[in-house]
Amino acid sequence: MLGLRPTAAEPAETAGPVGTSRTADDTPRTAEGTSRTSEDTPRTAEGPPRTSEGTPRTAEGPPRTSEGTPHTAVDAAEAVEAVLTRVLDASARRARAVDPVFAEDVADRLTSFVLRGGKRLRSAFAWCGWRAAGGSGDPEAVLHTAAALELVQACALVHDDVMDGSPLRRGAPAVHVQFERLHLAAGMGGPPRTFAASAAVLTGDLALAWADDLLTETALTSPHGARLHTEWRAMRSEMVAGQYRDLHAQATGATGLDDAEAIATLKSALYTVARPLALGALTTCADERTLEALRAAGRCAGLAFQLHDDLAGAFGDPAETGKPADDDLRTRKLTYLLAVALTLAEASGDAAATAALAPGADPSPAAVEHMRRALRETGARAVVHAKIVELVARSRRHFAATGADPAVQREFAALVERAAGLVQHRAEQVR
Repeated sequence: MLGLRPTAAEPAETAGPVGTSRTADDTPRTAEGTSRTSEDTPRTAEGPPRTSEGTPRTAEGPPRTSEGTPHTAVDAAEAVEAVLTRVLDASARRARAVDPVFAEDVADRLTSFVLRGGKRLRSAFAWCGWRAAGGSGDPEAVLHTAAALELVQACALVHDDVMDGSPLRRGAPAVHVQFERLHLAAGMGGPPRTFAASAAVLTGDLALAWADDLLTETALTSPHGARLHTEWRAMRSEMVAGQYRDLHAQATGATGLDDAEAIATLKSALYTVARPLALGALTTCADERTLEALRAAGRCAGLAFQLHDDLAGAFGDPAETGKPADDDLRTRKLTYLLAVALTLAEASGDAAATAALAPGADPSPAAVEHMRRALRETGARAVVHAKIVELVARSRRHFAATGADPAVQREFAALVERAAGLVQHRAEQVR
């Protein structure tokens, strides 16, 4: 654990609002749902440009240096977009050779979903890890590894929407909603929602299969393939563990700080930042000292990112965040913010705040507003903001310990500060 338990030395409140701007990787979906993944700003409701066969057109890559390497993390994320387009085009062609119905309903739908949006923050962190480990020259291995990360993220998002019953994702109907509409339009038999949930699960499974295919191909052609695959395998298990711990906490009414930190670590710290940094580094000859520093930097950055998302979920302006400000509160989702507030309320003997924040309490709008007030008045909001600032600083120190070029350190710092909500969204943000 990273010492997230609040201490008496931390301030009780800050002067201004916290968590109302969004980050480089965390505009969530815009409708109902209990748990959130953190990468989801919409581009458009439509899918990508299509060829006459219905598959995406191949996009040109971003500006490159004379060695063919993207200049920045933003350029790297754009290069990954081009890789994804090529990979998905080939995968869709193979799907049509397997079965035309499967290809049209599942494979093409997945292709459209992946290319429709997303911040590609994991891709940017993979590039930072590669550069920190001395990566230069041909970026093919790191770009393909990053593309595999984006396919895993697609799997997580599709499954997450099914579990939460969320109707929207990236500015369009969620995949399970699309399948429900397909069922109704075609006059199929059986319950539409059962068909839709099952088909969406299969779509997420296909995304994971394609991700594994791409990572395996990359590992087999790399002299560092065994280490790369070991890191990948660990990340996949952690992702599922984090989702299950989130689900388990909801079902059991867990309220503890240790549970909240475990969920945040598995779902965000490791999966979103630490593992992508290490995977990027492992596409080149990263030594153990560098890997340890990158993993430590990623855990701190990922936790800061998740804590900011907790604040935005409770206090954010829906016009800026893209989601209702009370979903996490209404469902009593176990966030670090909620766990801190309960700890502080119980320690101070504030029975009213404890009752307002307790699992199973009234989910009415008035009760949600009481929860929000308790989060402020207990000092939890300020404690969490102070912890974000501390974690970002620690993350930057760990990353500096890699000895990365100062320009790469600045890229990493900018990504982390945006993800943690410490700077405003910029026009040149990672997509």
